[in-house]
Amino acid sequence: MDFYWILITFLFGFVLKQFGLPPMIGYLVAGFAMHAYGISPLENLATLADLGITLLLFTIGLKVRIKDLTDRVVLVGSTAPMVLITAFVAAVSIGISFIGLFSMFDISWQTASLIGFALSFSSTVCIAKILEEKGELKTRHGKISIGILVIQDFAAVLFLVAALGTIPSIWALSLFLLIPLRPYIGKLLDKSGHGELLPLIGFCFALGGYELFYAVNLKGDLGALLFGMLLSSHVKSNELYKSLMNFKDLFLIGFFLSIGFTALPTYETLTLAFALILFMPIKFVIFFAILTKLKLRARTSFLSAMALMNFSEFGLIVAKICVDKNWMEPDWLVAIALSVTISFILSSFIFKHAHYYFGKYKPSIIKYEVADTVNNTCPNLPVSAEVLVVGMGRVGSGSYDALAKQIGSRVWGVDADSDRIEKHKLENRSVALADAEDIEFWEQVDLDQVKLIMLALPNLPDMKNVIQQLKMCQYQGQIAAISQYKDEGEALIEYGAHSVFNYHQEIGTGFAKESLSLIEIKDFQDINLDQEAKA
Repeated sequence: MDFYWILITFLFGFVLKQFGLPPMIGYLVAGFAMHAYGISPLENLATLADLGITLLLFTIGLKVRIKDLTDRVVLVGSTAPMVLITAFVAAVSIGISFIGLFSMFDISWQTASLIGFALSFSSTVCIAKILEEKGELKTRHGKISIGILVIQDFAAVLFLVAALGTIPSIWALSLFLLIPLRPYIGKLLDKSGHGELLPLIGFCFALGGYELFYAVNLKGDLGALLFGMLLSSHVKSNELYKSLMNFKDLFLIGFFLSIGFTALPTYETLTLAFALILFMPIKFVIFFAILTKLKLRARTSFLSAMALMNFSEFGLIVAKICVDKNWMEPDWLVAIALSVTISFILSSFIFKHAHYYFGKYKPSIIKYEVADTVNNTCPNLPVSAEVLVVGMGRVGSGSYDALAKQIGSRVWGVDADSDRIEKHKLENRSVALADAEDIEFWEQVDLDQVKLIMLALPNLPDMKNVIQQLKMCQYQGQIAAISQYKDEGEALIEYGAHSVFNYHQEIGTGFAKESLSLIEIKDFQDINLDQEAKA
């Protein structure tokens, strides 16, 4: 029977991908389809879902710095929307109960407030997956979104403690010992090498953090997140992150499937779910308004709000608690489960085109920036650049170094990761901290003097977005890109790149050239002469 599960899940994910949608939407639909057909959930589905969420939070922690959470924008940008959204949803719910549009809205103001509180949370799983797929976890809006989600997770812990009466054990104080133990944990990671031990120790850290927190009556997932944050500054944190990516994505399928088995909709619950979905644009407006008031650029606020406007799986936990305590009807749990699923689908589709929407409606969006907003699109513009390398990872850095030997300061690197940029500056590279998918950055660059832009980004959608921004800025120079697969290279050429280099093929070519330099060319000439003599 397990094979049918895998086949059905694959087919739904595959079909949705052909329409340009994330496969995770297919997994959500597959869960509801199997539930409706009468297929019982796998016995270990909940375990797979929990493992996926634990690994996801651990890998998020690997990308989060403590300083990101103490940012005033993150602190206010998480608490203020939570209060406003809770109050707004509660007020609307009470208003509907007076009008009598839905019998299910015949609830107390306490229950209405809990519903608003549940809908004020954004989905850590969904947003992290979307940002990760687009390579935007380390951008300004990515860091702000993840920081807000982490603060929301802390609020979730406080709610569960209050609602369930689970007081943390006195032994929870011993968890502070993890801070002085961090160097020794890092040494353990160093000694694990680069093979199969690396992902295995990642599992140990993620699950170990979960079990430690659970043992002292704290939310286990929070332990996995904080354990990842302990290792975020380690030199091998990025390598550990990459080694766990495929495992995490595979186990997360269990989470998306499990949502479909929460409950089956009726006409009334489905109608209510779509009514709740109407709160999504309100949620977007509240996040956008607060973030712009905190002096963030309109683009950063727009993209962060676009990511955060969905509903969270935490809403299901709140609804389940309320149903168990007879604070609301069981149908509410079904309606909230459906609204969470629909919000995942909508936010995944909408955020995919978020950069395009900003570019198209930029004049209408930027007028909401407050007067003293700091325009930090690019603190140090590449004024002398004739060649720009976009994406300063391993491939981009290697390309930059090769070009710098030939044309010196006329080549510049561009990257959205502030930590990576600081490392390059220490190595005396000419680099600019900027998001290449930001049209405002390209509008400030003198594109008339830039002859070549090299895209060394990790995924296809990012490179297509950059090409799109360059087209909108009327860039007339050359665009080169890298790809790992032939079909991606063909797609980039079709989209507007002038040249695409296959990543694996170029490694082989470079390896051959470098190896030939180790021997004398005359050795080959001698071989040719011997062959001619024999002939």
